[in-house]
Amino acid sequence: MDLYLLLKWVHVLSSTVLFGTGLGTAFHGWMATRSGNLQAMAISGRNVVIADWIFTTPAVILQPVTGLLLAQRAGFGLRDSWLLGSIMLYVLVGACWLPVVWLQIRMRRLAEEAATAGSPLPPLYHRYAAFWFGLGWPAFLGVAVIFWLMIAKPALW
Repeated sequence: MDLYLLLKWVHVLSSTVLFGTGLGTAFHGWMATRSGNLQAMAISGRNVVIADWIFTTPAVILQPVTGLLLAQRAGFGLRDSWLLGSIMLYVLVGACWLPVVWLQIRMRRLAEEAATAGSPLPPLYHRYAAFWFGLGWPAFLGVAVIFWLMIAKPALW
């Protein structure tokens, strides 16, 4: 297989894993939180954190590596507006994702502690959940726009 096609395959596959895992874990975490079931919240929280380490983190690393190699091999410059816009959005998405990971770990721990002790969740859990939910929206929309930029390659400026 040609190196360019291999890079493109890895780039598309890792972007699919990144978007799909992000959407799937967000859905499961949100639904578990909405259920109010401490056991479900603890299990979902544990699985969301695991999924981020196993699937999301490698995809987050592969995306810029394969993307930059693809751009170079295809003859695109880093100053091409659609590519620069994609990179800026990727940084924004990452700036949302890093605190989300931190929040997920804390939310998981709070849910596990409450479930083990048989006590209600502390109010801190719900504050974390609100921030987690809020940070998910710009990340989700940013990735959707990046997909469009990669496909359309518009001149933005």
